[in-house]
Amino acid sequence: MTTLDHTHDAAARSWVAAANDPATDFPLQNLPFCAFRSLGSLEPFRVGVGIGDQILDLSGWGITDMNALMARRGTERRALRHRLFDTLKEGAPAVALLPQAHAEFTRPCRIGDYTDFYTGIHHARAVGRLFRPDNPLLPNYQWVPIGYHGRASSVVVSGTPLRRPRGQVKPPDADAPVFKASARIDCELELGLFVGPGNALGEPFGIDEADEHAFGLTLLNDWSARDIQPWEYQPLGPFLAKSFGTTISPWIVTMEALAPFRLPFTRPEGDPQPLPYLDSPTHRAQAAFDIELEIWLRTPAMAAPVRLSRSNLRHAYWSLAQMLTHHASNGCNLQPGDLLGTGTISGPQPEEAGSLLELTAGGKQPLTLPNGEQRTFLLDGDELGLRAYAEKPGFRRVGFGACDGRILPAL
Repeated sequence: MTTLDHTHDAAARSWVAAANDPATDFPLQNLPFCAFRSLGSLEPFRVGVGIGDQILDLSGWGITDMNALMARRGTERRALRHRLFDTLKEGAPAVALLPQAHAEFTRPCRIGDYTDFYTGIHHARAVGRLFRPDNPLLPNYQWVPIGYHGRASSVVVSGTPLRRPRGQVKPPDADAPVFKASARIDCELELGLFVGPGNALGEPFGIDEADEHAFGLTLLNDWSARDIQPWEYQPLGPFLAKSFGTTISPWIVTMEALAPFRLPFTRPEGDPQPLPYLDSPTHRAQAAFDIELEIWLRTPAMAAPVRLSRSNLRHAYWSLAQMLTHHASNGCNLQPGDLLGTGTISGPQPEEAGSLLELTAGGKQPLTLPNGEQRTFLLDGDELGLRAYAEKPGFRRVGFGACDGRILPAL
């Protein structure tokens, strides 16, 4: 368990004025990592830390490779956090920073592998009802963390436009599928967990060791082509309906920054309890997180985006630690920089749905936007953004930055 220390003190202030704004995503108590360079330059991307509306370049600190940083043990990562905190706190000598508005970003690390889980039980039930009204939740769901191996090469950073994909679509009344542009582009409201120190092939780790292997979280939008997905996913699961693009925030919020927002991990009364390898008293005491999640949409005709949905990571049926532990339980070797998606995190209420598929009842109930437009799924030119933050009385608000993407027409 990551313990609280002086870096979580809500009264601590930074000499960077923007970091003291109560609305900032990046106060002194956050210190998220990124990979950046000066806007419009051909410089190599460098490891940086966000503070207010600025970036601290860590290349002068001897930190030149994000994956190498992620491989460090927790004690070393906490020592670095303390050093960053002391460098940026009020009263410390000012050092050179780059305004975030003058930077461009890339993926924060090398992503060797990407696995997407299915930890949102409310999403699983809602989607299941659309296809299996009498049996929405498959019998293994409450026993095993479900996941599939995604495509790491098409993970892109916030702000990267995505092309509407083409694929095979099988209309219900057709004798054969057709190859066409998807008409049902959807978002999925997720967080992504970046692996820190890995494990050797054939050497799993226990649930109480999982925190040592967790580096931090990012926002993640698992874009989905809902008309391609049902035709191709049987019997082996998601494929081209998912691999055309996954958008992440450029920022990694460390597990140390999120320590104040841990919650007890509990299951509803009467539900199966996790098997022993996915359970422990320590895990039950602190494995859940209170992180607010939001979906925002702006169409080409709108001046400002509108919030479509709001949910919370506390609704996840499987914890981040269980995702890690189960992934390695067969001896699979996780590596620094591997990305694990949570799956769509929907809440129990209709307005807490984490996808358009749920918000529109499978496209049968269009959403009416403030300007009178309607949407079931995304049209060309639509911009979809995810936001997330954690807040709690007595602590500074910690945010995740932007996770935005715009849909371009199919080729």
